[in-house]
Amino acid sequence: MKILVVEDEVKTAKFLKKGLNEAGFVVDVARGGLEGLHLAREVEFDLLILDVMLPGLDGWQVLTRLRESGRRSLVLLLTARDSVQERVRGLELGADDYLVKPFAFSELLARVRSLLRRGPSRPQESIRMADLEIDLLRQRATRAGQRLDLTYKEFLLLTLLARRAGEVLSRTLIAEAVWDMNFDSDTNVVDVNVRRLRAKVDEPFPLKLIHTVRGAGYVMEHDQ
Repeated sequence: MKILVVEDEVKTAKFLKKGLNEAGFVVDVARGGLEGLHLAREVEFDLLILDVMLPGLDGWQVLTRLRESGRRSLVLLLTARDSVQERVRGLELGADDYLVKPFAFSELLARVRSLLRRGPSRPQESIRMADLEIDLLRQRATRAGQRLDLTYKEFLLLTLLARRAGEVLSRTLIAEAVWDMNFDSDTNVVDVNVRRLRAKVDEPFPLKLIHTVRGAGYVMEHDQ
């Protein structure tokens, strides 16, 4: 599922993106209110995590304009303000939940999952392709019933490819999504890790799922 984090504090934004990625979510980050509102209007997100104190437009303004435009994405407000009036204001403007800083990531993750269960689409718990099964909640993968011994990054890479099966993913996109890094043409981290992943996911089995598209990137798909 896709989450937009609108947060101007760089450290907090990175912390949220990393934690939510590790929990299996696809995360985009906006550093200000104007950018956040633009992305929220242009892209279909399942949930927004929206800080109140933002440059450009504050969280209240973003939320108000978002609802006025007809966007019904779930919104979790983050703020250092803990008064009843502030919480009521947020909920009356159309927020779905409210979390006060500082917060424990485990609580934020529980609230995110709770909100998404209430939304129109439930969080995806598993991905199946041929005899490959990925358990997103337990972070386990099997092929033909055999448990795959994957590192954490290998699991993230496999999940990314499987979530976007049939779509050619560039090395730049993969590097950013899995390693949170800008792709350096001198770095072969993506190729090395795809090769290691194939050794575990594909080589022991007759049906190959991970394919190279020369000059473009990698795609996960099968013909059967």
